[in-house]
Amino acid sequence: MSLILFGPPVHFDFGARKLLPQVMATAQCSKPLFVTDRGVIAAGVFAQATESLEPGLTQALFSEVPPNPTEASAIAGARAFHAYRCDGVVGIGGGAALDLAKAIAILATHAPPLWNYSNRNPDELPLGPTPPLILIPTTSGTGSEVGRSAVIIFDHGIKAGVRCPAIVTAALCDPELTLGLPPLVTATTGMDALAHCVETYCSATVNPPADAIAVDGMQRIFSNIRQAVKHGDDRQARWHMMMGSLEGALCFQKGMGAVHACAHPLGALGYHHGTLNAILLPHVLRLNLESLGDKAHKIAELCGASSVAHLPEKISGLVSELGIPPRLRDLGLTRDRLKGIAHAAMLDNANKTNPRVMTVDLYEALLEQAY
Repeated sequence: MSLILFGPPVHFDFGARKLLPQVMATAQCSKPLFVTDRGVIAAGVFAQATESLEPGLTQALFSEVPPNPTEASAIAGARAFHAYRCDGVVGIGGGAALDLAKAIAILATHAPPLWNYSNRNPDELPLGPTPPLILIPTTSGTGSEVGRSAVIIFDHGIKAGVRCPAIVTAALCDPELTLGLPPLVTATTGMDALAHCVETYCSATVNPPADAIAVDGMQRIFSNIRQAVKHGDDRQARWHMMMGSLEGALCFQKGMGAVHACAHPLGALGYHHGTLNAILLPHVLRLNLESLGDKAHKIAELCGASSVAHLPEKISGLVSELGIPPRLRDLGLTRDRLKGIAHAAMLDNANKTNPRVMTVDLYEALLEQAY
């Protein structure tokens, strides 16, 4: 039985962002470093998320957030934290900004390299106290606001997590911040959230509460993702998508599977995580189908597949319907860049909880099918 843990306090609903001053005051955080990306700023979402704060309070700003957060950007952010004499961190954005905010909070009080604290490091060091950290998601995908790790590309090229389940002081989940997301971003982040729900549900780790949450998340996403993509201003669809994203991440404690085991090393090459998950998910379901038992029937029921055998095809159809590139080659990925990915997937922590025992040969066949 795994440790049952469901993360930090979460304020969830339209308008939750307006609680930011109150949450900061409770955490005794008066001068935070704001971590966000330039796209969120340009879209006006950063201003919307911080509209309840006193003017001038957001001047301590770090916006150098790469599409996949890196150890170097975390070190730069920690330097900014000290240069501005901050006493906390507020992350606002998608998964990259939120994971980077976590890493910055860690390095604000811990000496680099960040690899010292990675869950892939056999000599992983424990984390001590960190400054208050408040996270505000602006997409419905990664669930990083309640995730147990910060996923980072380390200086040596490995994409892996820094285990920090207790680092987040509070999360403010406001679906209103997602109303202006473009259709493709809505689709790829939504499929990321769906992959989290599916993979954690399929994990053989025993955790019935997490299974129930994953099923609820799947139901919300399957029922609302098409509407959210086609009609981004649909408030109820956006509410359910953000809740499904949150639920998928609450279940990370069960571990994931071959989708993420492949997506992590592929993501280290610079490709978008949610897009990779969308492409890989139907192929991994096909690979794992005979190992899923009754869980396959439940997923088929939730997504409207006519039978378990048609489940992978149904997910592939959803990916295409949402306008997501269906193949790895469609991302501009050349075959030579697949070299070593199967071996890296075997070493990834997500591989440990895939319902089917994997081999390098199976991963190579999987990648070829997805290519």
